[in-house]
Amino acid sequence: MKRLISLALTLLVTTAALQADRSLPRKDYVTRVESCEAIIREFQYDPATRIPAEVLRAAKTIVIINQFKAGFIFGVKDGYAVAMSKRPDGTWSLPGLMNAGEMSVGFQLGANAVETVLIITDESVTPLLYKQKFNIGVDAKAVAGPRVAEAERVTALLKEAPILVYTKKKGLFAGATVKAGWLSANNKGNRSFYQTRYSLPEILMGDWVPSQPEVEPLRQFITDITR
Repeated sequence: MKRLISLALTLLVTTAALQADRSLPRKDYVTRVESCEAIIREFQYDPATRIPAEVLRAAKTIVIINQFKAGFIFGVKDGYAVAMSKRPDGTWSLPGLMNAGEMSVGFQLGANAVETVLIITDESVTPLLYKQKFNIGVDAKAVAGPRVAEAERVTALLKEAPILVYTKKKGLFAGATVKAGWLSANNKGNRSFYQTRYSLPEILMGDWVPSQPEVEPLRQFITDITR
């Protein structure tokens, strides 16, 4: 039985890794950017999920994650994300494409999507996104971020952890320690989408990668909500 479980886990991890590493048509990356834009807009339009203005103004990097969770007994979260960083001149970078996922063992039925927004308030954390795999809540402390209705907790939580996690998944409360899976740079996707030889660090911190029209609505929205 142990051998069977071990083989099953290996297969799941290998499959997820191959999917993450596979280069997709550019139109699929356009869809990813547009879906992440829809996620952050929905967060902000709903009073129940809206991220407080004070938190957004403190953001150095924002990561929008769309994960899919499915399985019976074994559950593998797989998905994608975009990351944007605030540059020294106050403007926001182009969205950098990332892979997102988490593997868990437990009794899980059905399938669901998990939409998450990470607000990174410490600029020293952003370079950790360039690692082969950045483990949220492990490589840097992450806590559940306060909602608008919990405004009195904003100041304290901004000091408590460099990453505030917002998700539509129920069960989290402000200040709870969070481990929300992992992120890795999707540099094949970035090169395909932007038609460039550069990778995630240059996209987030430099200004020599030409923009694409499909990213400008997201970029403008992030600019507006972080003023």
